[in-house]
Amino acid sequence: MTSRGRIGAARTTPLTPDSPLTAFPGVGEAMATRLQQLGLQVASDLLFHLPNRYEDRTRLWTIGDLAPGIRAQLVARVERADLKFGRRRSLLVSLTDGSGRLGMRLFHFSKAQQRQFVPGQWVRIYGDARAGPVGLEMAHPEYKLVSGPDDATATEDTLTPLYPLTQGITQGRLRGMIGRALDQVLEQIDDPLADAGLDVGAYPDLHAAITTLHRPPVGSDVTLLASGYHPAQRRLALEELLAHRLSLSDLKRRAREQLRATPLSLDAMTMKPLLAQLGFSLTGAQRRVVGEIARDLDQNTPMMRLVQGDVGAGKTVIAAAALLAAVRAGRQAALMAPTELLAEQHAGTLAGWLEPLGIEVLLLSGARKAQERRAIEARLESGDPLLAVGTHALFQRSVQLPKLALVVVDEQHRFGVHQRLALLDKGADLYPHQLVMTATPIPRTLAMRAYADLDTSVLDELPPGRTPVTTIAVDQQRRDEVIERVGAACKRGRQAYWVCTLVETSDQLDAEAAEAAAERLRSDCPELRVGLVHGRMKPVDKQAVMADFKAGKIDLLVATTVIEVGVDVPNASLMVIENAERLGLAQLHQLRGRVGRGSELSHCVLMYQGPLSELAKARLAVMRETTDGFRIAERDLELRGPGEVMGTRQTGEIGLRIADMVRDADLLGAAEALAAGLGDRTDTVREVLSRRWVAGAERYARA
Repeated sequence: MTSRGRIGAARTTPLTPDSPLTAFPGVGEAMATRLQQLGLQVASDLLFHLPNRYEDRTRLWTIGDLAPGIRAQLVARVERADLKFGRRRSLLVSLTDGSGRLGMRLFHFSKAQQRQFVPGQWVRIYGDARAGPVGLEMAHPEYKLVSGPDDATATEDTLTPLYPLTQGITQGRLRGMIGRALDQVLEQIDDPLADAGLDVGAYPDLHAAITTLHRPPVGSDVTLLASGYHPAQRRLALEELLAHRLSLSDLKRRAREQLRATPLSLDAMTMKPLLAQLGFSLTGAQRRVVGEIARDLDQNTPMMRLVQGDVGAGKTVIAAAALLAAVRAGRQAALMAPTELLAEQHAGTLAGWLEPLGIEVLLLSGARKAQERRAIEARLESGDPLLAVGTHALFQRSVQLPKLALVVVDEQHRFGVHQRLALLDKGADLYPHQLVMTATPIPRTLAMRAYADLDTSVLDELPPGRTPVTTIAVDQQRRDEVIERVGAACKRGRQAYWVCTLVETSDQLDAEAAEAAAERLRSDCPELRVGLVHGRMKPVDKQAVMADFKAGKIDLLVATTVIEVGVDVPNASLMVIENAERLGLAQLHQLRGRVGRGSELSHCVLMYQGPLSELAKARLAVMRETTDGFRIAERDLELRGPGEVMGTRQTGEIGLRIADMVRDADLLGAAEALAAGLGDRTDTVREVLSRRWVAGAERYARA
């Protein structure tokens, strides 16, 4: 059968929710692979791939009403089309609608396109107006040939959705596939909350909510949709929160009832040699948390505990105590970190503490050569008591830990629940104990709900010797003063960070901003060694730069927010954050935590672009007033309100796709109430929702 035959067959095959995306016309294996990068594998996935913003193409502008900076749609007639030659060849199409003239400039075009623009041809055009050499123009707008100014296709019937994309997937292609799924698949999608006591006055039904979000009718409140508070969004957010609640609660229940673990002793005799090796005393909070962990480890049911502590609260020491208990019992232990560099730092620190006590520490990372890797994997597979430290490399199939008794996951917000579970599956005979650590403080009420599968411990005391970070906020206009301050600090032998941020999250744009900032700083401070790290760099290159910074080979590190989770550099005592008003409180606090790790007085400079909104002023004031991460988390919750989504998403901790744990905090109670009222339908609803919302849902079933 020819490819044409296969495509033709796909056109006539009825779609079901489980139809592979290759059942759609024109979707081959290569396109399906690209779609999979967006989490799209079957037809129903398309329905829950929601737009991240909308455009209003339901009205037409006139050229006479346009001004530079306006994004608009209009219908106009071609007067002429000319090739222009300058630094770049372009096609300039002159358009008119009787109210004025507009140029449409195309830089990438074919002969066939050029021939389309004959005088008298009508065109629908959508783009950003800007000032051109001879008047207003639009560069590379979306356009469509139409029959005239009254063509019915000139305007859209609904707001136009803009979806998250990946390379090789266009908005048009994705809209077409989603439109087909809406027409053929939506009615086949189960609504498990239809009879669950949902307040129908507050939320639309599932099918109506999905339709509204993909095809918002004319007159829909774009601002409300952008805020995440539209009733249709809230309906899906509630369902997603319920899915996580049911899945995590079930995991915890099954662990308690069915799973068995190796009891481990973390008593005074185990702790004594470690404390002697440390050379410092534990804080009261550390002793309390060690006691909570010791009680969990002493049971034959697996510990499932979250330790959240502010930046620098001493979580690594807590982990070391638990890891020591596992290996001293003749078992294996593993610690997983989100980056190569952080894994290396943990391996070095733990080796310094534990190897003198006879504990073997092995580092497994993606950077290992094949021969080294095979040797380490063979050592792990032997079942000998040891500690394995690594990144995601630890949960690859080739890695076997048959005597695994304890898993420690650092910086939990960088891992999904399913990734934790993948490593837990390594315990061949018994289920490992689980210790999860995060330096992202969450209000206790939210933590208890967000991590329903975990008991929670809080490190709310900093070790002595940590120097509080002094925070100031300055207007962008004082940039030269800030640069002078950075130069003076580096000349005294200190190191500094310079963090670049943009309004929209984009690795490419963030990288460009950081590169430009690095060039300016190299020009302004030629005596300084300036390094650069951003999300577009290869992991090995990022690690090399960070290693050089830690080694003192770089004075000033220009970076994007990729350094939010990074290595300890005690000599770094100054942090500058550009456009600080654009970041959320939690992320600002995390970034600030990169300094103040030594005995030197440290400072954080929050540069902002005025004028500031009252809300932005309040956020910056919080950062100046306190370094207490838990207080900051509470204030973050208080300040966030309808119509404003501040900073970056705070929901990475449990891999939420639509809901926001802070914005939608009020829905958590509703999700709990729904869960409590499901009764004998609980298992059925959990199965449907876990498959729909929870990544790696099959692991919950096996747990």
